[in-house]
Amino acid sequence: MRKGPYVTTDTGRPLRADARRNREKILSAAVRVFAEEGLEAHLERIAKEAGVGSGTLYRNFPTREALIEAAYRNELSRLCEAASELLAAMPPREALRAWMGRFIDYATAKLGMAEALRAVVDSGVNPYAHSRELIMTALTSLMDAATAAGTIRSDVSPAVMFAALTGVALASGKPEEREQAERLLDLTLDGLRYGTAD
Repeated sequence: MRKGPYVTTDTGRPLRADARRNREKILSAAVRVFAEEGLEAHLERIAKEAGVGSGTLYRNFPTREALIEAAYRNELSRLCEAASELLAAMPPREALRAWMGRFIDYATAKLGMAEALRAVVDSGVNPYAHSRELIMTALTSLMDAATAAGTIRSDVSPAVMFAALTGVALASGKPEEREQAERLLDLTLDGLRYGTAD
């Protein structure tokens, strides 16, 4: 079962399996609803989409800001944890390409939640703390594995790759632009395959 930052209560006690599933469903629904409706999204709709009662939502997330921050951090956690999961399931170059698609998923969710996330920042909380560091750690592990396997060039740093992925997300990060994003990701990965430095 996937482990992450939202499998314990605020007191540090592990969540029961059903409570953990409810929490995950709430966070996934929150990303969708905030992306569609912005900051003014009704929390009752989020609870309904998650298939839980309003009381369950408020027990987990007593404020709108707490829910927004947790939803964003959950998307970040899913992205970063995917690196090791993909490497365990497929060859390194394929794992890197699959993770690049996950990065666009994450960026699309972040873009959709931009207004809601700004409200969290305005409340004095930085939901982006350590985001780049965590993403870079995941991306580095994927690129190191692909380099060691001889399937990508060795003269491109994870920082440059991160910049390229960010560019793709900025250019084609909306859901309706996904086909273009996938083509740009393929081009980016092709650039890593050719011209390998000695």
